[in-house]
Amino acid sequence: MKQPTIRDIAGGITAVKGIRAAGICCGIKKSALDLALIVSDRPATVAGVTTTNQTKAAPVLLCERQLKGGKFSAIVANSGNANACTGRQGALDAAQTRDRLAQLLGRPTGEVFVASTGVIGKRLPISKVLSGIREALGRLSVTGGEAAARAIMTTDTQQKEVAVRFELDGKPIVIGGMAKGSGMIAPNLATMLCFVGTDARVSAPLLRRVLRRAVGDTFNAITVDGCMSTNDIVLLFANGMSDAPPIKAGTPQLDVFEEALFQILSRLAYMIVKDGEGATKLIRVEVRGSRTAHDARVAAMAVANSALVKTAFFGEDCNWGRIMAALGASGIRFDPNCVEIALDRIPVVRKGVGLGAAAERRAAVRMRRPEFDLTIDLHKGTGQAAVLTTDLSEAYARINAGYRS
Repeated sequence: MKQPTIRDIAGGITAVKGIRAAGICCGIKKSALDLALIVSDRPATVAGVTTTNQTKAAPVLLCERQLKGGKFSAIVANSGNANACTGRQGALDAAQTRDRLAQLLGRPTGEVFVASTGVIGKRLPISKVLSGIREALGRLSVTGGEAAARAIMTTDTQQKEVAVRFELDGKPIVIGGMAKGSGMIAPNLATMLCFVGTDARVSAPLLRRVLRRAVGDTFNAITVDGCMSTNDIVLLFANGMSDAPPIKAGTPQLDVFEEALFQILSRLAYMIVKDGEGATKLIRVEVRGSRTAHDARVAAMAVANSALVKTAFFGEDCNWGRIMAALGASGIRFDPNCVEIALDRIPVVRKGVGLGAAAERRAAVRMRRPEFDLTIDLHKGTGQAAVLTTDLSEAYARINAGYRS
């Protein structure tokens, strides 16, 4: 099978055949869009991944139950209120939101999902949400993806959308997605919502397999502040409205589909880190030469989450000693006397020893760029991993100090 070309297209999630969306202001926020609705005209198969945080928001717990059915018709998502740590009433509010949308759509409740993001610990203004659902239904359109993407933003500075098109057996298939996330970003899904749709025909069990594989090297390989949220969820649904044959396990067609999905999630993950709260730099931290790939991931995350390292990034200071300290605190086994560190291919450490002020000055020049690479070689094996992170600025403190005001 000739490898099909995967092309970018406009439209985000509503680029997918049979998907309509809307975004409105229902009054959770003072004036900004705060309620998103996404509907598949044909019931779809669905898979999802949720936060591993033990403090899970009511809509996350509801979605986990809904996913067992493997069917999707719609999701309603609000921003401005997380409906987390709200007890039994929060669970009732999430269920009532689902039931109202299911009733108005005329779809089974088991096919309707709910998501929330925003301030933790406050009850959802349920009357505003319920009335907003009716208004959003009246605004559903095939061009509504952008408004829906804006309606789930919290501290994000821009909406995050992407869509691609490719052909299988001569028939076009589209995958489109949207996400939100800017702060409380850490592995195991971070503070993010992500909804991805496709018109391909894929069974729910197969969707689960490909989604979990794709999430591992995308959303679980990013960090902004190392803080895991209560509300993270990724949903992938397939409504089969393309004319292409069903995608089966172990086929070249599945390989192409997985590559396209990986591109979607990778780019959304990149957008989240790029839009990190108060961030001025995006850094790719790569660890090579560890005993295992797992060790490489642990070490890379230790460096990427270190407040001392991240503030050095912000200050454009090639303080490699902080990197060595973070590696040593990571818990993996390595020999500090074998470590090499380079910044945008400029070596600053060899055999665990700094290469001097001139090397650091050259590296510091590269740190003025908005994006750069940090490469660490442990010379202990063949394991390797990479994560995306940001610097840590005064703006991050200001944003989070006044988040509830």
